[in-house]
Amino acid sequence: MEQILRDSVRGKKLNREEAATLSDAVGDELQALLETAAEIRTRHKGRTVTFSPKVFVPLTNLCRDFCGYCTFRKAPNEAGAKTMTVDEVLSVVNQGQRLGCTEVLFSLGDKPEAIYPEMKQFLSQRGHQRMLDYLHEACGIVLEETGLLPHSNPGVMSRGDLERLKRVNASMGLMLESVSERLLKPGAAHDNAPDKKPAVRLKTLEEAGKLRIPFTTGILIGIGENWAERIDSLLAIRELHECYGHIQEVIVQNFRAKPSIPMRNCPDPSRDEMLKTIALARLIFGGEMNLQAPPNLTPDGYELYLEAGINDWGGVSPLTPDFINPEAPWPALQILRQKSAAAGFDLKARLPIYPEYIREEFLAPSMISYVERHAGADGLVRDNGSLTCPLLHQSNTSSSSGLSG
Repeated sequence: MEQILRDSVRGKKLNREEAATLSDAVGDELQALLETAAEIRTRHKGRTVTFSPKVFVPLTNLCRDFCGYCTFRKAPNEAGAKTMTVDEVLSVVNQGQRLGCTEVLFSLGDKPEAIYPEMKQFLSQRGHQRMLDYLHEACGIVLEETGLLPHSNPGVMSRGDLERLKRVNASMGLMLESVSERLLKPGAAHDNAPDKKPAVRLKTLEEAGKLRIPFTTGILIGIGENWAERIDSLLAIRELHECYGHIQEVIVQNFRAKPSIPMRNCPDPSRDEMLKTIALARLIFGGEMNLQAPPNLTPDGYELYLEAGINDWGGVSPLTPDFINPEAPWPALQILRQKSAAAGFDLKARLPIYPEYIREEFLAPSMISYVERHAGADGLVRDNGSLTCPLLHQSNTSSSSGLSG
């Protein structure tokens, strides 16, 4: 184990066997793993930790998938079922703009029109057949009316959908969650969720790579997978990134039990599990990858994630909650800044596209001027150094981080 850690510091990325060995780390060995991951992060990323000031737009919470851990999805007749009109979207986005947001995170259920006539009717009245077409319209209008940067997370997409949405998005995302086929079995987390088939999701990630789309993905832990499957999921993401270089961010997200879900009796992953998974991810991807873990899902002790190798906190909104995990409010941003500073980190605001991806090869020509409008010389939010973003002075912020739904 000591040799593996020494090799990692020298730049070698973990293979499957090495990662499996480190997954057994406990006590002093776990501490050594965390210290190694933190050292690799600091060598490449320095002592800056970033966040994205965003407004969360749940365009629709209707979805054809029935995941065992999800409270986001609704059926049309359920309380809380909602599909937003463009006017409603603009109302929320305009409020977010006044508060200093630069990102508009569009999150929505997968292909609801495939099973719900009500959704087909809603779309037909607006001249569309599919929710992805309506999403494209909404992103375009947000760009034209506000200039804020859309980041869409609409589920599984075809090459044509990705290509079209790239023209109106600064970046896009899809959580891989897990490559475990076991989770598709009856009673498991992805039972009756056709869009959670690993091969289908990996295909979307691959097509995004071929199209040079800056992409956010990651894994969800605690949904029935084992350590080998966690490692295989991270390695699958790395393999795609090595081919196409488009994965701008990897999220390690922890499952949280909720009273209303089928998996309500499943235990949450422990903090040590999260720390170990984050550290393994850092050693699997190396120091250049942007690695994120959402602090709102571990309200007590999330600052320890910095010691495991993350360099980003994800999205924070002064206006909208985390619609994926509404029971988990975001920590007040000045507290997040204080805890980051106490750990020796400077908190800075970033765009939905990371600085290293603000290049013509990753941006559609239609998006370049919009991104340049918000980006400073360092590729982060313009005027970051003077802390002009109103978010940095908010005392009651809400989370808009999670991608998993």
